[in-house]
Amino acid sequence: MTSPAPGRPLRADALRNRAKVLAAAEEVFAVQGTAASTEEVARKAGVGIGTVFRHFPTKESLLEAVLVALLERLAAEARDLRSADDPGAAFFGFFTRVVSQAAAKQAVTEALAEAGVDAREATGRAGPDLKAALGVLLGRAQETGAVRADVGPGEVMALLAGMSYAAGRAGAREDVLRIVFEGLRTRERPSRPGAPG
Repeated sequence: MTSPAPGRPLRADALRNRAKVLAAAEEVFAVQGTAASTEEVARKAGVGIGTVFRHFPTKESLLEAVLVALLERLAAEARDLRSADDPGAAFFGFFTRVVSQAAAKQAVTEALAEAGVDAREATGRAGPDLKAALGVLLGRAQETGAVRADVGPGEVMALLAGMSYAAGRAGAREDVLRIVFEGLRTRERPSRPGAPG
């Protein structure tokens, strides 16, 4: 869960309320975009509107916190996969899950843009952690030969962003992911006629 702003630490009940508001906001904004009201978020969370504004003084700050929380969750998931028995399956499985969750992320990112909030600020806060965790997953997959050695975390982040955008906008399906994965996998060089076997 994304951390509250620096200052006096929140009480346990305030932390619970903050988490409920963020979860409700993610769901509400994913479906309704910026048309959703903070009152709707409060209703979904089961808290008063005052509780929402105590934690998030504006709708824009709430939208940004939702996006940061999503990115932090993805980074934590990637970190949890570091010790997977099959690094290749862990890497490709993570990639697939990120793209499959793209509709919600796309809705939140678009809602931020519509509300005049620069999503780069949110990704600037949580993006480096995600890129680092993804870099470890990628490195382990490359060590086992599951992913080409000439691919870096930056390229994978770009592919994730592009595929997530495509999934949210154009409904990219498994066949498109398969094509991307084929490009990422290590390929055996075909043997030339007459070359040793």
